[in-house]
Amino acid sequence: MRVLFLAPQPFFQERGTPIAVKLAVEVLASRLGDSVDLLTYHEGDDIEIENVTHHRIPKFSWLNDVRPGISLKKIFCDLLFTISVLQLLWRNRKNQYSVIHAVEESVFIALAVKLFFGIPYIYDMDSSLASQIIEKWKYLSPVKGLLEWLEKVAVRNSIAVIPVCDALDEIARSYGASEIQILRDISLLDLELAKNPEESLRETCELSKEDAIALYVGNLEHYQGIDLLLESFSITAPKFPNAHVIIIGGNDEDITRYRELSDELNVTRQVHLIGPRPVSRIAEYLLQADILLSPRTKGNNTPMKIYSYLHAGKAIVATDLPTHTQVLNDSVAVLGKPNTLDFSSALAKAFDGPREREKIGAAAFELAEREYTFEAFSKNLNWLYNKLCTRLTNQATG
Repeated sequence: MRVLFLAPQPFFQERGTPIAVKLAVEVLASRLGDSVDLLTYHEGDDIEIENVTHHRIPKFSWLNDVRPGISLKKIFCDLLFTISVLQLLWRNRKNQYSVIHAVEESVFIALAVKLFFGIPYIYDMDSSLASQIIEKWKYLSPVKGLLEWLEKVAVRNSIAVIPVCDALDEIARSYGASEIQILRDISLLDLELAKNPEESLRETCELSKEDAIALYVGNLEHYQGIDLLLESFSITAPKFPNAHVIIIGGNDEDITRYRELSDELNVTRQVHLIGPRPVSRIAEYLLQADILLSPRTKGNNTPMKIYSYLHAGKAIVATDLPTHTQVLNDSVAVLGKPNTLDFSSALAKAFDGPREREKIGAAAFELAEREYTFEAFSKNLNWLYNKLCTRLTNQATG
């Protein structure tokens, strides 16, 4: 089977979707008889993956730093991406692809290819594109119905949909998907390597052994809820003078903005924005924390970091929203509504109960070991491709 894998993101970068793409491509490339052509944006590190040929869209000096989420830069990149898809189809016209694996908005390119060239496609559904557009540009709310219809057409014309979570599974079913296989993200932690950390968070932030660390890891985009976290912590902090929030991630602009907000909220002494760290070392940071934070306020897909949070065996404080609750519950996390009063109460509960934190962390670790491993990911993706390969072979011979 020849697979054209469309991933309209910078690749490789150490963040959610590119990491998931890397995992999926590695699984497909390890299947006997399969070859994979991967098309991505121009940005990102070059990495070698056996049996994978990596293609990129054209590079322009002014088109850089393409951030997560919808933007004008991303739209322009997608236009270049579409041209690159057509070029690959033309080059391979004598030995055409068996199937297209389309991630996120590239599904609409795959839909057009199917209509004109008859190549089937799989929709790798990492988010609801209609919802994402409305959240970004609220003035487009009057055309929400049209956007949902377009998404529905893409789902119905696919040979399979791969949602990353239950919420997206429900959307795909409501749209009439012919085949669905949930493919959840997994923990990325190497717990053995984490036992010998290269950096001590306590030393970096000048904290004592008595101080409690609540750690956030991820980008600092608005939907991640860092404003909610800092505003809630400003209510909690005076009651727990030894409580500290450490934030890993973000660019210089984001870090400056949230340092200013911390100063306005009078929590500068207890909030530490230390910038990005390599994903390969995230395990060592998670294991140094007492509490792990996910204050996300928007979206319906589960953040990839949640699976690593669980595997770290630490108590998680997260917003009580479907983006979290389709994986988390009260036995493995402390959940708070996405408002400052409720989320500050969740923070206070976690800071005030070290024994309860240990109990919650142990349950979280057991859940990750049982359900969110690379073995489970590989098994589910291979099961779907085996099924589709059989179907496509039967159609070709029938």
